[in-house]
Amino acid sequence: QVQLVESGGGLVQAGGSLRLSCAASGRTLSSTFMGWFRQAPGKEREFVAAISWSGANTYSADSVKGRFTISRDNSRNTVYLQMNSLKPEDTAVYYCAAGGTNGSPYYTSRRYNYWGQGTQVSVNT
Repeated sequence: QVQLVESGGGLVQAGGSLRLSCAASGRTLSSTFMGWFRQAPGKEREFVAAISWSGANTYSADSVKGRFTISRDNSRNTVYLQMNSLKPEDTAVYYCAAGGTNGSPYYTSRRYNYWGQGTQVSVNT
């Protein structure tokens, strides 16, 4: 079993930055594909970014490309999401997810076996 705990969310002005962290316990994540998703009120959960187990490969949604960066520190069992140039439309609950090996695409929720409880990110105009 894996437990994921997100932190770092908050309220920020448009154009500002936040860094989200996802700390894992219960099992090492060094061999696990990791992702970030978000869900805004009244909308479906959507893919934000993902990273391979080594960190060599990263993937981002078009809506955040060039602004958000995913990274990981396997020695700390932690994954990060650096969010720059935030926009009001980035407002959502952000979830960390740990992937399995079911072969589903990395940008789909069904790829991931474990989820955190989420952290709120709110961006003011």
